[in-house]
Amino acid sequence: MTIRNRLIFSYIAMIFIPLILFIGIASLLGGYFFKVIAGNNDLVDSARSGGKTSPIWETFEQRKQLMASVKLMAHYEPERLMDPVFLKEMNEQFDLLQAGLVIIKDDHVIYASPLVDGTNLSNQLKHYGTNQENRWRKKWNNRFTVEQYDFAFSNQSFGTIYLLSDVNPLFERMWKFFPILFLSLLVVIALTNGLLTFLVSRSIIKPLYKLKSVAEQIKEGNLDSSLSLRRKDEIGEVGEAFEEMRERLKRSIQLQLRYEENRKELVSNISHDLKTPITGIKACIEGIRDGIADTEEKKEKYMQMMDKKVSDMDHLIDELFLFSKLDLNRLPFQFENIDLVAYLRDCSLDLQVDPQLKGVKICFKGDIAEPLFVMGDREKLQRALINIVSNSLKYMNGKDKDIQLTLIREERDVRISIQDNGSGIESNALPYIFDRFFRADPSRNTLSGGSGLGLAIVKQIVEEHGGRISADSTVGEGTTISFTLPLQKQELLGGEKKYEENSNH
Repeated sequence: MTIRNRLIFSYIAMIFIPLILFIGIASLLGGYFFKVIAGNNDLVDSARSGGKTSPIWETFEQRKQLMASVKLMAHYEPERLMDPVFLKEMNEQFDLLQAGLVIIKDDHVIYASPLVDGTNLSNQLKHYGTNQENRWRKKWNNRFTVEQYDFAFSNQSFGTIYLLSDVNPLFERMWKFFPILFLSLLVVIALTNGLLTFLVSRSIIKPLYKLKSVAEQIKEGNLDSSLSLRRKDEIGEVGEAFEEMRERLKRSIQLQLRYEENRKELVSNISHDLKTPITGIKACIEGIRDGIADTEEKKEKYMQMMDKKVSDMDHLIDELFLFSKLDLNRLPFQFENIDLVAYLRDCSLDLQVDPQLKGVKICFKGDIAEPLFVMGDREKLQRALINIVSNSLKYMNGKDKDIQLTLIREERDVRISIQDNGSGIESNALPYIFDRFFRADPSRNTLSGGSGLGLAIVKQIVEEHGGRISADSTVGEGTTISFTLPLQKQELLGGEKKYEENSNH
């Protein structure tokens, strides 16, 4: 559930849950209140009869019946209402019911029950109501409700009967009931809102504290503390994004540290590889200066040695310059559609006439009738092939030196393999041959190991073409280095050739 829906649900619950609970509590309190006042003589001065407590609704019914009898008497025998004995008997019955009787004749009070006589209410009743019969009115004069009945005496004088019921005990209890009910409403609202607020805020604040804790650990440099909120709301999305950021940051720092280590190793390797030829040149110069090269033949030999060292330095600087541009993605590639079959066939012919590969048998195996088109940079691909062949040449010590180029078409790629019959590479060194400045010879002998950048450059070139590179070697039998290039799909539209890159490029 999202936070928005959770808040909406909590707002609705804050309205309906207190309402439902309040209705239930009001029902219970009301039932209890009316049960108590109906059957407990200590709380309500209810009517007594023979020492027995009458329920309040029975008291009301008795008052109604008694008043009906008085009305009947007033209608048929109004003169009896003047009889003191009759009135005394009626008063005793009214007194048992916590009620009183007032009789007015021609605006004069002729009788008032002791219950109401002392309240001065009898004088006020002379101005109460009109001449309408059988009319129920309520007059809240401290404690009484009033029922009025108008009649006429036998001498046609006007008369009025007032029945006053004492409801003060009932309303005293009601005034106690309503504060309790109101207090229960406040308690229900406070508890419900407090509980819902606590639950909703806890569901929001708790993951935020956890997020804060992990953020503080990251600030201190600890990137191994993972954040797992396991939520499907907005906070869960923030947690997932934060965790992804942490993992990327960790990988970035690890990559930066690895780059730093590689940089240190690069500086060390460059220093070593540059110092070696410089030391050799310096030794040759000192030999000539000190007169060790005292013949023209020795001088020529020293000059050739210096020329070789200078050429090695120049080659190493070129390799470094090329690799740095490839590594920084600053070397431009001129991609074009290349028929790889014809291109490799031409490259193999060029390698066969290369003076450096004198005595090396180079053959191309690509018995594919149709052309295979790839998107590539001719110059960079040729540089990759030359670097692979040069690397193979360093480890070919036998009499018969054989290098074989093979072209194999796969489903979406084309695979180019360069296989030699050299001494091979140890299995523990094979995974690292494409790393910069890696040499299988730990002595870093430039005569056999080269600059250590050749295959690293090949890897960069192949990856820029969208391909993959791999190596397979058997000690004593030779090494095969293979790389793939994405094939282009050739279609004929209107007599013109159209090439589109496949999905891997």
